[in-house]
Amino acid sequence: MGAQNITRGSGILLAVSSLPSPYGIGTLGKAAFRFVDLLVDLKQKYWQVLPMGPTSYGDSPYQAMSAFAGNPYLIDLDELVEEHLLTAEEIHCYNWGTDESAIDYAVMFENRIHILKKAYERFNQEDAGFVSFLERNQDWLEDYMLFMALKEQHENKCWQEWPEEIKKKQPVALAKCRKVLYNDIRFWGFCQYKFYEQWSKLREYANSRGVQLIGDVPFYVGLDSADTWAHSELFQLDADGNPTYVAAAVPDKFSETGQVWGNPLYDWTQMENDGFAWWRRRMECCAENFDLLRIDHFNGFVKSYMVPWGAENAFGGKWQKGPGKKLVDAIRMAVGDKGLIADDYGCKVLIPGVKKLLSKSEWMGTKVLMFAFDGDTANEHLPHNYADRHLTVYAGTHDNETIVGYFREKTEYELAYLYEYLNIDSQEEIPDALIRCAYASIADIAIIQMQDVLKLGNEARMNAPATVGYNWRWRLNKEQLDESRRAWIRNLAAVYRR
Repeated sequence: MGAQNITRGSGILLAVSSLPSPYGIGTLGKAAFRFVDLLVDLKQKYWQVLPMGPTSYGDSPYQAMSAFAGNPYLIDLDELVEEHLLTAEEIHCYNWGTDESAIDYAVMFENRIHILKKAYERFNQEDAGFVSFLERNQDWLEDYMLFMALKEQHENKCWQEWPEEIKKKQPVALAKCRKVLYNDIRFWGFCQYKFYEQWSKLREYANSRGVQLIGDVPFYVGLDSADTWAHSELFQLDADGNPTYVAAAVPDKFSETGQVWGNPLYDWTQMENDGFAWWRRRMECCAENFDLLRIDHFNGFVKSYMVPWGAENAFGGKWQKGPGKKLVDAIRMAVGDKGLIADDYGCKVLIPGVKKLLSKSEWMGTKVLMFAFDGDTANEHLPHNYADRHLTVYAGTHDNETIVGYFREKTEYELAYLYEYLNIDSQEEIPDALIRCAYASIADIAIIQMQDVLKLGNEARMNAPATVGYNWRWRLNKEQLDESRRAWIRNLAAVYRR
């Protein structure tokens, strides 16, 4: 996959969940189509979303309950009304939260599945599209549907706490569950059918308007997920399904105690034995749904940092060797000629071998301007140091503070080099100057977070790593960009051939 296969352009990073909607969370409905129209108006070629898997405790899309499934919360309810599966009155009976600028996940958890069950009751289960969808995806969907039905039956407890015979997937016990829970199992299939039906309509529309969708593929899966339950042999788990070690990030200047992510670790030997079949199927699924793919935590391909399960911080962890080029090759085989973006900046500790593997993979590397201005003129994130254009450059990402928030705390002394580099004189000028800097770079793709396009402060931050409780909630209000701001972005896209 050479650089020539990627169209030079710019785009916006915005989670689907962050779109405006009257029902507490952004969906795949009209607001998503309007956002595509906005991108076209702004002369943007790319929309990057965050992972869209079903979220669990902590609400992180990087801890999904399935590496394949879509989040039922994102199903557009108005479309179900148009299909006569719901009435507007039924939807309005529920509380969807009181703050239009933040998602209330507790409310989602309480009410979203109830309303979708109402729609399912009226749905024709003999629908040809539905039957075909179940058949086409049965290799991952059957496990997921059963997992979700069992989770509900067991009061949403983690699968490690389920009865022994179900936890260990004993065939007789599972056959009995499939019989008893038949209708519940089919409900979860209905949710996936509607999610993917709505997603493919949105993608078709975006593509027809010249917008490509960039998906985000988490490196790890959640511990409490259909994948770890159904394929426990592919993960480093004990006989009870518990990990001895979990994924973490080393302490660095962004987090002094490091981060304990808590994801289970892959058993690479086991995965290699079947040619990384699970990874290949997963990536095929992603390739079917997106135009380009961002692979999270590329460092994990080389080596992963891990800490004992239950550790409160990331001190005293150790490293585990990754699968390297073998997995890179398996992914390339699965996705064909799709553009792949490697999140190779994620670890602030330089891991030997990452740059070498990236070069061999021919995937696009990643640069983040927010990391560029430490006063070192050789900093790899500074545009004058980019060696080639086969890159994606971000002003900041979902894990960072917003541009306004990040630079607000800096002293004039700390900002001196940035002012000189960007040819500006004040903090107020930083957001626009950074966006311009990204657009002007040689990088094939320049992506700006929606919060930064709107020049919002840290109240709009998407995620603060190593914290739980207030992440992943930010939502775009109906206040759109004013015309002068739109004209400015359009002009930048034109000036820098984006």
